[in-house]
Amino acid sequence: MTLPRYPLMIASLLVSFSTGMVLFSLLHRQEPPPSQAPAIHVAPETQDSKTLSDLGTPPDWSSLDAWQDSIRRDEFTRLLQEVFCLGSGWRQWIDITGSEAVIRTRNGDPKAAYHLRFLQDGKSHAAMHTWHAARELPPARPGKPLANLHIALDPGHIGGKWAQMEERWFRMPGETPVCEGDLTLTVAGLLKAKLENLGARVSLVRADAQPLTKLRPADLTEAARASGEASNPADIKKISERLFYRTAEIRARARLVNESLNPDLVICLHFNADGWGNALTPTLVGRSHCHVLVNGAFRDDEIALEDQRYEMLRKLLGRSHDEETLAASRIAESLATITKLPPYTYNAFSANARNINGNPYLWARNLLANRLYDCPVVFCEPYVMNSRQDYARIQAGDYEGERTVAGATRPSIFREYANAVADGLVKHYASLRPRR
Repeated sequence: MTLPRYPLMIASLLVSFSTGMVLFSLLHRQEPPPSQAPAIHVAPETQDSKTLSDLGTPPDWSSLDAWQDSIRRDEFTRLLQEVFCLGSGWRQWIDITGSEAVIRTRNGDPKAAYHLRFLQDGKSHAAMHTWHAARELPPARPGKPLANLHIALDPGHIGGKWAQMEERWFRMPGETPVCEGDLTLTVAGLLKAKLENLGARVSLVRADAQPLTKLRPADLTEAARASGEASNPADIKKISERLFYRTAEIRARARLVNESLNPDLVICLHFNADGWGNALTPTLVGRSHCHVLVNGAFRDDEIALEDQRYEMLRKLLGRSHDEETLAASRIAESLATITKLPPYTYNAFSANARNINGNPYLWARNLLANRLYDCPVVFCEPYVMNSRQDYARIQAGDYEGERTVAGATRPSIFREYANAVADGLVKHYASLRPRR
């Protein structure tokens, strides 16, 4: 969910609180006793001395060895400057020479460095990733354009009893509550069936309204207190809740995606929103819009964190950007055509977004989910939940065929969303995978 002009990306999307950015058996996990809870990184007392993101862990820089001699100097530099970095602050941490990039690995220790050798002219290097780009798939079977493809669907947020804590819940007096986590799960179920019918293998990152993380807000009180953002108990409680649903939850999803599912592509499903004020007397607005996100646009203060610097380089070297952009462009095109929504446009001087290829619907942002997931990630943000039109469609629920809703004959908003994403994926893979 993004607040226009002041984008508030979905909980799952947040980077650390220190960056100042406001912005997928899964069933019935039991909360573990404290001795079994995952290790928690506790942030330093002051923001100025912070070296890791919230709940981040020290990077294993040796894992970049797989990409030695894999990228040319000019391509490495281009991706840094035109995709992954918004400013020039990366130069403080990465020194590019004729044959290598020297990357500072530990803040405060200028001698700690990782040396990444560039691919030299005249040499070649096979792609180093576990996922399959469209061009790497075998020809599709007749009637099954998504055959041999593994797609993971990540329904944004948690929903259910957690929705109010997530601040992704509002209710007009006497009407059904709008809960983003439940909406995205409905879309995911419809989309899964469509993609499987088209030949894909589909995994749900979240199958119900339960968190994947075993941590709970109470487990994160110490980390919240150590963040230095607040000292009174009420504020510390709010910070611990945010660490739970915005950070620990996304990190748990990333572990599932990277270590168990290993898909070729992740589709993160979200609904956007405008500021609605009081959740019990929300404000409805007259506008709706749509946009799609890929990873990139790291701010200088984000690159200054050791783990985000490392994660940025993993995304860059993993070469997911091209596949993300190609798939996201097709999905954005289908969303725009089928929903007829105008694009959401970030401010030209946005401090946390970069337009991609002049496409008004396509933007790069550094979000926790699209940064931590190793494979290509397409992040969908259509509709505005508290726009008058979209609110009426949400209240109408899911249904087959078409009905007159908000003054027009329309399919259900959930099926429209699923159809648009499926249509974009079919066009992406049909246009790029080899033909028989």
